[in-house]
Amino acid sequence: MSNPSSRQGLIDYCLRELGHPVIEINVDDDQIEDRIDEAFQFYREFHYDSVEMVYLSEKVVASNATVSGNATVFTGGELITGNISNATAFVHQAPNSTLLNIYDITGTFTDGELITGNKSGTIATISNVNKNNYDNRYFNLTDLITGVSKVLQLSNKSSGTSMFDVQYQLMLNNIQSLTNTDIIYYTQLKTHFNLINDLMTGQKPVRFNRHMNRLFVDMNWRKDIAIGDHIIVEAFRILDPNTFTDVYNDYFLKKYATALIKKQWGSNLKKFEGVQMPGGVTLNGQKIYDEAVDEIKQLQLDAQSIYQLPVDFFVG
Repeated sequence: MSNPSSRQGLIDYCLRELGHPVIEINVDDDQIEDRIDEAFQFYREFHYDSVEMVYLSEKVVASNATVSGNATVFTGGELITGNISNATAFVHQAPNSTLLNIYDITGTFTDGELITGNKSGTIATISNVNKNNYDNRYFNLTDLITGVSKVLQLSNKSSGTSMFDVQYQLMLNNIQSLTNTDIIYYTQLKTHFNLINDLMTGQKPVRFNRHMNRLFVDMNWRKDIAIGDHIIVEAFRILDPNTFTDVYNDYFLKKYATALIKKQWGSNLKKFEGVQMPGGVTLNGQKIYDEAVDEIKQLQLDAQSIYQLPVDFFVG
Protein backbone atom coordinates (compact mmCIF):
# COMPACT_ATOMS: atom_id res chain seq x y z
CA MET A 1 0.00 0.00 0.00
CA SER A 2 1.21 3.52 -0.79
CA ASN A 3 1.66 6.20 1.82
CA PRO A 4 -1.53 8.14 2.64
CA SER A 5 -1.85 11.35 0.63
CA SER A 6 -5.46 12.24 1.42
CA ARG A 7 -7.86 12.24 4.34
CA GLN A 8 -9.43 8.99 3.21
CA GLY A 9 -5.97 7.52 2.73
CA LEU A 10 -5.14 8.40 6.34
CA ILE A 11 -8.37 6.78 7.54
CA ASP A 12 -7.65 3.62 5.55
CA TYR A 13 -4.12 3.47 6.99
CA CYS A 14 -5.43 3.76 10.56
CA LEU A 15 -7.99 1.00 10.04
CA ARG A 16 -5.37 -1.31 8.50
CA GLU A 17 -3.09 -0.60 11.44
CA LEU A 18 -5.88 -1.78 13.76
CA GLY A 19 -6.40 -5.01 11.82
CA HIS A 20 -8.94 -4.22 9.10
CA PRO A 21 -10.07 -6.06 7.01
CA VAL A 22 -8.99 -9.19 8.92
CA ILE A 23 -10.68 -7.85 12.04
CA GLU A 24 -13.91 -5.89 12.03
CA ILE A 25 -13.34 -2.45 13.55
CA ASN A 26 -16.59 -1.54 15.32
CA VAL A 27 -16.42 2.22 14.82
CA ASP A 28 -18.97 4.32 12.94
CA ASP A 29 -17.83 6.46 10.00
CA ASP A 30 -18.88 9.66 11.78
CA GLN A 31 -16.89 8.62 14.85
CA ILE A 32 -13.84 8.05 12.66
CA GLU A 33 -14.24 11.50 11.10
CA ASP A 34 -14.46 13.06 14.59
CA ARG A 35 -11.29 11.30 15.73
CA ILE A 36 -9.40 12.42 12.60
CA ASP A 37 -10.50 16.00 13.29
CA GLU A 38 -9.34 15.60 16.89
CA ALA A 39 -5.97 14.25 15.73
CA PHE A 40 -5.46 17.20 13.39
CA GLN A 41 -6.40 19.64 16.15
CA PHE A 42 -3.78 18.22 18.50
CA TYR A 43 -1.23 17.96 15.69
CA ARG A 44 -1.64 21.63 14.80
CA GLU A 45 -1.36 22.72 18.42
CA PHE A 46 1.83 20.88 19.32
CA HIS A 47 3.76 19.70 16.25
CA TYR A 48 6.33 22.05 14.73
CA ASP A 49 5.82 20.55 11.25
CA SER A 50 2.14 21.53 11.20
CA VAL A 51 2.74 25.27 10.74
CA GLU A 52 4.99 27.53 8.70
CA MET A 53 6.25 31.04 9.37
CA VAL A 54 4.95 33.46 6.75
CA TYR A 55 5.02 37.17 6.02
CA LEU A 56 1.62 38.57 5.09
CA SER A 57 1.01 41.92 3.43
CA GLU A 58 -2.13 43.58 4.77
CA LYS A 59 -3.41 46.74 3.11
CA VAL A 60 -5.02 49.55 5.08
CA VAL A 61 -8.46 50.01 3.53
CA ALA A 62 -11.02 52.80 3.97
CA SER A 63 -14.65 52.10 4.73
CA ASN A 64 -17.16 52.35 1.92
CA ALA A 65 -20.78 53.30 1.37
CA THR A 66 -23.28 53.41 -1.46
CA VAL A 67 -24.57 56.87 -2.42
CA SER A 68 -27.19 58.02 -4.87
CA GLY A 69 -26.36 60.56 -7.53
CA ASN A 70 -22.78 61.28 -8.51
CA ALA A 71 -20.36 60.38 -5.70
CA THR A 72 -17.40 61.87 -7.58
CA VAL A 73 -18.71 65.37 -6.80
CA PHE A 74 -17.57 64.96 -3.19
CA THR A 75 -14.13 66.40 -2.42
CA GLY A 76 -11.40 64.27 -0.88
CA GLY A 77 -10.95 65.16 2.79
CA GLU A 78 -14.29 66.89 3.22
CA LEU A 79 -16.59 66.08 6.11
CA ILE A 80 -19.96 64.49 5.41
CA THR A 81 -22.78 64.56 7.96
CA GLY A 82 -25.97 62.53 8.15
CA ASN A 83 -29.06 64.75 8.33
CA ILE A 84 -30.94 62.31 10.60
CA SER A 85 -28.25 60.42 12.55
CA ASN A 86 -25.73 63.30 12.75
CA ALA A 87 -23.08 60.66 12.08
CA THR A 88 -19.96 62.02 10.40
CA ALA A 89 -17.09 60.74 8.26
CA PHE A 90 -14.38 62.09 6.02
CA VAL A 91 -14.30 61.40 2.28
CA HIS A 92 -11.25 59.55 1.01
CA GLN A 93 -12.18 59.13 -2.64
CA ALA A 94 -14.97 58.05 -4.97
CA PRO A 95 -13.98 55.00 -7.09
CA ASN A 96 -17.13 55.44 -9.16
CA SER A 97 -20.35 57.42 -9.26
CA THR A 98 -22.19 55.27 -6.68
CA LEU A 99 -19.40 54.23 -4.32
CA LEU A 100 -17.78 56.46 -1.71
CA ASN A 101 -14.69 55.56 0.33
CA ILE A 102 -14.84 57.18 3.77
CA TYR A 103 -12.87 57.07 7.03
CA ASP A 104 -12.95 58.22 10.67
CA ILE A 105 -16.63 57.37 10.99
CA THR A 106 -18.30 58.76 14.10
CA GLY A 107 -21.75 57.50 15.00
CA THR A 108 -23.93 55.28 12.84
CA PHE A 109 -25.40 56.39 9.54
CA THR A 110 -29.05 55.57 8.93
CA ASP A 111 -29.71 53.63 5.73
CA GLY A 112 -31.37 55.92 3.19
CA GLU A 113 -30.69 59.21 4.99
CA LEU A 114 -29.35 62.33 3.29
CA ILE A 115 -25.74 63.38 3.77
CA THR A 116 -24.21 66.78 3.15
CA GLY A 117 -20.58 67.61 2.29
CA ASN A 118 -19.19 70.62 4.15
CA LYS A 119 -16.97 71.76 1.26
CA SER A 120 -18.74 70.82 -1.95
CA GLY A 121 -22.22 71.29 -0.50
CA THR A 122 -23.23 68.04 -2.24
CA ILE A 123 -26.36 66.35 -0.92
CA ALA A 124 -26.88 62.64 -1.54
CA THR A 125 -28.49 59.54 -0.04
CA ILE A 126 -26.23 57.10 1.81
CA SER A 127 -26.74 53.37 2.46
CA ASN A 128 -24.86 50.11 3.04
CA VAL A 129 -22.06 51.62 5.11
CA ASN A 130 -19.34 48.96 5.50
CA LYS A 131 -16.50 49.54 7.94
CA ASN A 132 -13.07 48.23 6.92
CA ASN A 133 -9.82 47.84 8.85
CA TYR A 134 -8.97 51.55 9.11
CA ASP A 135 -12.15 52.31 11.04
CA ASN A 136 -12.33 48.94 12.79
CA ARG A 137 -8.74 49.43 14.02
CA TYR A 138 -7.92 45.80 13.35
CA PHE A 139 -7.02 43.51 10.44
CA ASN A 140 -9.00 40.37 9.62
CA LEU A 141 -6.72 37.36 9.16
CA THR A 142 -7.54 33.92 7.79
CA ASP A 143 -8.47 31.18 10.27
CA LEU A 144 -5.32 29.30 9.19
CA ILE A 145 -3.23 31.78 11.20
CA THR A 146 -2.37 30.37 14.63
CA GLY A 147 -0.20 33.18 15.98
CA VAL A 148 1.35 36.54 15.18
CA SER A 149 4.89 37.45 16.23
CA LYS A 150 5.12 41.08 15.16
CA VAL A 151 4.42 43.62 12.45
CA LEU A 152 7.23 45.06 10.37
CA GLN A 153 7.67 48.44 8.67
CA LEU A 154 4.30 50.13 8.93
CA SER A 155 4.25 52.92 6.38
CA ASN A 156 6.17 55.77 4.79
CA LYS A 157 5.01 57.96 7.65
CA SER A 158 7.45 56.25 10.01
CA SER A 159 9.91 54.70 7.59
CA GLY A 160 12.66 57.27 8.05
CA THR A 161 13.71 57.38 4.42
CA SER A 162 13.73 61.16 3.86
CA MET A 163 16.89 63.14 3.08
CA PHE A 164 16.88 64.50 6.63
CA ASP A 165 16.98 61.06 8.19
CA VAL A 166 20.09 60.22 10.25
CA GLN A 167 20.76 56.91 8.47
CA TYR A 168 20.35 58.57 5.07
CA GLN A 169 22.91 61.27 5.93
CA LEU A 170 25.28 58.69 7.44
CA MET A 171 25.21 56.64 4.24
CA LEU A 172 25.53 59.74 2.05
CA ASN A 173 28.64 60.99 3.89
CA ASN A 174 30.36 57.64 4.25
CA ILE A 175 29.49 55.71 1.10
CA GLN A 176 32.72 56.74 -0.61
CA SER A 177 34.94 55.67 2.27
CA LEU A 178 33.07 52.41 2.63
CA THR A 179 34.13 51.40 -0.87
CA ASN A 180 37.85 51.40 -0.04
CA THR A 181 37.93 50.36 3.62
CA ASP A 182 36.24 47.84 5.91
CA ILE A 183 32.70 48.36 7.14
CA ILE A 184 33.18 47.32 10.76
CA TYR A 185 32.72 50.85 12.07
CA TYR A 186 29.61 51.40 9.95
CA THR A 187 28.15 48.08 11.11
CA GLN A 188 28.73 48.98 14.75
CA LEU A 189 27.24 52.44 14.29
CA LYS A 190 24.16 51.13 12.48
CA THR A 191 23.67 48.50 15.20
CA HIS A 192 23.85 51.27 17.78
CA PHE A 193 21.22 53.31 15.91
CA ASN A 194 18.95 50.29 15.75
CA LEU A 195 19.33 49.77 19.49
CA ILE A 196 18.41 53.41 20.16
CA ASN A 197 15.39 53.09 17.86
CA ASP A 198 14.21 49.94 19.66
CA LEU A 199 14.58 51.64 23.04
CA MET A 200 12.97 54.95 22.11
CA THR A 201 10.39 53.82 19.56
CA GLY A 202 10.18 50.03 19.70
CA GLN A 203 7.89 47.77 17.78
CA LYS A 204 4.19 48.39 17.61
CA PRO A 205 2.47 46.11 20.15
CA VAL A 206 0.13 43.56 18.60
CA ARG A 207 -2.78 41.56 19.99
CA PHE A 208 -4.14 38.49 18.26
CA ASN A 209 -6.55 35.72 19.22
CA ARG A 210 -6.96 32.87 16.75
CA HIS A 211 -10.63 32.38 17.66
CA MET A 212 -11.39 35.99 16.68
CA ASN A 213 -9.05 36.06 13.65
CA ARG A 214 -8.46 39.75 14.31
CA LEU A 215 -5.05 41.40 14.52
CA PHE A 216 -5.03 44.53 16.65
CA VAL A 217 -2.02 46.84 16.22
CA ASP A 218 -1.73 49.31 19.09
CA MET A 219 -0.70 52.48 17.31
CA ASN A 220 -2.01 55.92 16.46
CA TRP A 221 -3.87 55.06 13.27
CA ARG A 222 -4.23 58.68 12.22
CA LYS A 223 -0.53 59.53 12.57
CA ASP A 224 1.39 56.28 12.13
CA ILE A 225 -0.31 54.93 9.02
CA ALA A 226 -2.43 56.05 6.09
CA ILE A 227 -5.11 54.50 3.90
CA GLY A 228 -3.43 52.57 1.11
CA ASP A 229 -0.34 51.71 3.18
CA HIS A 230 0.62 48.12 3.93
CA ILE A 231 1.81 46.38 7.06
CA ILE A 232 3.90 43.22 6.97
CA VAL A 233 2.76 40.61 9.48
CA GLU A 234 5.13 37.92 10.72
CA ALA A 235 2.81 35.04 11.52
CA PHE A 236 2.48 31.27 11.79
CA ARG A 237 0.08 29.59 9.37
CA ILE A 238 -1.30 26.06 9.40
CA LEU A 239 -0.19 23.92 6.48
CA ASP A 240 -3.22 23.04 4.38
CA PRO A 241 -3.08 19.23 3.96
CA ASN A 242 -5.11 19.45 0.76
CA THR A 243 -2.32 21.54 -0.75
CA PHE A 244 0.63 19.88 0.97
CA THR A 245 -0.59 16.29 0.93
CA ASP A 246 2.57 14.98 2.58
CA VAL A 247 1.00 16.11 5.87
CA TYR A 248 -1.25 13.04 5.77
CA ASN A 249 1.86 10.85 5.85
CA ASP A 250 3.34 12.47 8.95
CA TYR A 251 4.53 9.74 11.31
CA PHE A 252 3.17 11.32 14.48
CA LEU A 253 -0.20 12.16 12.93
CA LYS A 254 -0.70 8.59 11.68
CA LYS A 255 0.14 7.07 15.06
CA TYR A 256 -1.98 9.57 17.02
CA ALA A 257 -5.01 9.21 14.74
CA THR A 258 -4.76 5.40 14.97
CA ALA A 259 -4.64 5.56 18.78
CA LEU A 260 -7.70 7.82 18.90
CA ILE A 261 -9.71 5.49 16.67
CA LYS A 262 -8.55 2.54 18.77
CA LYS A 263 -9.78 4.29 21.90
CA GLN A 264 -13.16 4.90 20.25
CA TRP A 265 -13.28 1.24 19.24
CA GLY A 266 -12.57 0.13 22.80
CA SER A 267 -15.15 2.56 24.16
CA ASN A 268 -17.79 1.12 21.84
CA LEU A 269 -16.94 -2.49 22.76
CA LYS A 270 -16.94 -1.79 26.52
CA LYS A 271 -20.70 -1.48 26.37
CA PHE A 272 -20.91 -5.18 25.40
CA GLU A 273 -18.33 -6.42 27.93
CA GLY A 274 -18.74 -10.11 28.69
CA VAL A 275 -21.11 -10.79 25.79
CA GLN A 276 -20.46 -14.24 24.31
CA MET A 277 -20.04 -14.14 20.55
CA PRO A 278 -20.66 -17.08 18.16
CA GLY A 279 -17.76 -19.51 18.38
CA GLY A 280 -17.10 -18.77 22.03
CA VAL A 281 -15.34 -15.44 21.44
CA THR A 282 -15.71 -12.90 24.27
CA LEU A 283 -15.37 -9.17 23.61
CA ASN A 284 -12.70 -7.39 25.66
CA GLY A 285 -13.29 -3.75 24.93
CA GLN A 286 -11.76 -2.60 28.21
CA LYS A 287 -8.32 -3.95 27.26
CA ILE A 288 -8.43 -2.24 23.85
CA TYR A 289 -9.53 0.98 25.53
CA ASP A 290 -6.79 0.86 28.19
CA GLU A 291 -4.09 0.14 25.59
CA ALA A 292 -5.27 3.08 23.50
CA VAL A 293 -5.28 5.42 26.51
CA ASP A 294 -1.68 4.47 27.31
CA GLU A 295 -0.63 4.98 23.68
CA ILE A 296 -2.31 8.39 23.52
CA LYS A 297 -0.70 9.47 26.77
CA GLN A 298 2.76 8.48 25.51
CA LEU A 299 2.23 10.21 22.15
CA GLN A 300 1.16 13.39 23.91
CA LEU A 301 4.29 13.29 26.05
CA ASP A 302 6.38 12.77 22.91
CA ALA A 303 4.67 15.75 21.27
CA GLN A 304 5.63 18.02 24.16
CA SER A 305 9.18 16.76 24.53
CA ILE A 306 10.15 16.04 20.89
CA TYR A 307 7.85 17.68 18.38
CA GLN A 308 6.80 20.91 20.09
CA LEU A 309 8.69 24.13 19.42
CA PRO A 310 10.65 25.36 22.46
CA VAL A 311 9.11 28.11 24.56
CA ASP A 312 10.27 31.54 23.43
CA PHE A 313 9.85 35.07 24.71
CA PHE A 314 6.89 36.92 23.23
CA VAL A 315 7.74 40.33 21.82
CA GLY A 316 5.06 42.68 20.53
